[in-house]
Amino acid sequence: PPSAVVADLWMTGVSGLQVCRLLRSEPATAGIVIVLSSEVDEPRNRFWADRAGANAYVPKRRTGEIVRTLSKAIASSTTDDFFMQLSGGTVDIRDRIARQLDAALFDSVLAAEVRSLGTAGSFDRLFDLFVQFMSQVARYRWLAISTERDGRLAIHHAVGEGELALAEIEGLFGDRPPRSVLRVEDDDAVAGQRTVPLSQPIPFGAELVGKIAICPSSAGGTENLRPLLQLVARELGGPIRMASLVEESERLASTDSLTGLMNRRSFTRVMGSEIERAQRYDHPLSLVLVDVDHFKSVNDTHGHAAGDRVLAALGQLLGAGNVRTSDVAARWGGEEFVVAYLSTGLEGARIAAERLRASIASLVVENDRGERIPVTASLGVAVYVPGEDFASFVDRADRGMYRSKTGGRNRVTLLIDDPSEAPSALPATLIMQPEPEGAGARRLTSTH
Repeated sequence: PPSAVVADLWMTGVSGLQVCRLLRSEPATAGIVIVLSSEVDEPRNRFWADRAGANAYVPKRRTGEIVRTLSKAIASSTTDDFFMQLSGGTVDIRDRIARQLDAALFDSVLAAEVRSLGTAGSFDRLFDLFVQFMSQVARYRWLAISTERDGRLAIHHAVGEGELALAEIEGLFGDRPPRSVLRVEDDDAVAGQRTVPLSQPIPFGAELVGKIAICPSSAGGTENLRPLLQLVARELGGPIRMASLVEESERLASTDSLTGLMNRRSFTRVMGSEIERAQRYDHPLSLVLVDVDHFKSVNDTHGHAAGDRVLAALGQLLGAGNVRTSDVAARWGGEEFVVAYLSTGLEGARIAAERLRASIASLVVENDRGERIPVTASLGVAVYVPGEDFASFVDRADRGMYRSKTGGRNRVTLLIDDPSEAPSALPATLIMQPEPEGAGARRLTSTH
């Protein structure tokens, strides 16, 4: 092969950039010294020469510099006496360059598509968009992504192959089980013969953010998928990291840091949707407002750190199975908490609220001296009335809670519209009618 190639950066018909890229793409000429030159010494020319893979860029009419550059580059290059014909036979160089540019354009478009996933806003949405894209450019039985930080696993698999795909993926990704699994099953993934899957790490700078694996739907598809998988893995780290940051910022903005529960603003937003759903489908919806009894006394007697432990314990209680996963619990503010029981009427809300009251009274929270702090709470329950707004809904639960406190604390008060709807009361349960305008509330039943 030639020891070196010197070419104009810009030429009619074929540019030096194209020649450089073509030579670098061929195994037989990949190591040849290439020097690009042009009439005008502009930063842009040096940039393009460097990106095309040239060894050096030297402006024209600097003969001495060109000679010195060639001598130095040739001396440091590795020579190989073996020279093969460029693959493709006698195809015109312009056709070869066109093919090379088409391939580069294809890779560029693929990379841009993957990078655009950075705006997805969440990992689940990112994966959904990603499999829509990948199913257009590849045929596979399954495609999977795992993340390092939060232990997620997302799988897109052919219909009826979920368990088989999961078993193959877990064997491929290794030691630790995923914390959560997202599965997408549809006909965009193609069932086929069992083949050897391919996997690639997904980097983001020096950080490993995850892994990607794909299983071809036929044995012949493996080699075609390998360069695609490598390209996708290089570009996917940024979007995954971006989705993770967006999710984390949203979680911090919507979560109370002390209790780990949803905060008031986030709860209010969620309830707007739940009220609309309750009205549209005529589903019952109940609200329970919880206020810790004598909380100021807890702070004054045991210290604010102990008070924080009480609130944190209630947050853990509300988030650890004492409400259904379909229900919504939040810290309302200060020592107040709120729980929305979805698709739950008055009787169900009463039972749930009474169970919650008893669980709170059983909490074991200690002060710094190891002494138990007695914890009880007053609860108010209201069932949504079609047509009322959220503020009115909360206000009725709040008035019920207030009646629980004035009625002796450590009890549940239910506000109902019709006395005939009053459920059987448990101990520590008060059943109240809403206050008539200009009058006090009237107690219907008191058993405690």
